[in-house]
Amino acid sequence: MQPVIEQMRADIRFQEGLTACMNCGVCTAICPAAGYYDYDPRKICQLVQTGDEDILTELLSGEEIWMCGQCLSCKTRCPRNNTPGYIIQVIRKISQQTGLFVNSRLGRQQLLIKRKIGHSILETGYCVHPKLVNPEEHPEQGPVWNWVYENGESLFPQLGSNYYKPGEGGVRLIDETSLDELRNIFEETGAVKLFEQIEKASASKAKELNLSFSADADNEYMKFIQE
Repeated sequence: MQPVIEQMRADIRFQEGLTACMNCGVCTAICPAAGYYDYDPRKICQLVQTGDEDILTELLSGEEIWMCGQCLSCKTRCPRNNTPGYIIQVIRKISQQTGLFVNSRLGRQQLLIKRKIGHSILETGYCVHPKLVNPEEHPEQGPVWNWVYENGESLFPQLGSNYYKPGEGGVRLIDETSLDELRNIFEETGAVKLFEQIEKASASKAKELNLSFSADADNEYMKFIQE
């Protein structure tokens, strides 16, 4: 396998995201995620700059890289024009490609994101479509959402939406031609291949843990990664 540092350096986001970190800590001071989690973008920049393969492999396998909210506040404040958020994007992608993401709790939840948001984009054209936010799977939405979910067809038009119907307006039905173009973009950019790798690595982890695994949500591994 190509060394991790070489994979990182080949990505344009890494080339633009890391010039010369001087360890000032401004990125961590401004980072919203650092205020809530044990997350330190300054430390990640320092670890990456070592180029040490063992350190980078540990980073790819850990929790910290999944804590970044991608707000890019770090980009606006770094005195040397570094962007730790870009570096995180690169690290996450390599973690998914190598399958190392399954070694951390937050990393394993990439399967949830892939199946929820990824599938939603390809099926409806929306990152999150109301019809796909099933209250049984998302109890955190509360009882009000349960009512909205059941009464969407009559409620959304009152809010100016063309709820999943052809034509103009919010939450409208996206035509198949546009969806095909979107799917082609995912195919050409390698996103479909990355989705397949996330599924493959997750299935392998489920087997290692002796948990059932399937394409739907009703299996032991999906329940395990949501705990």
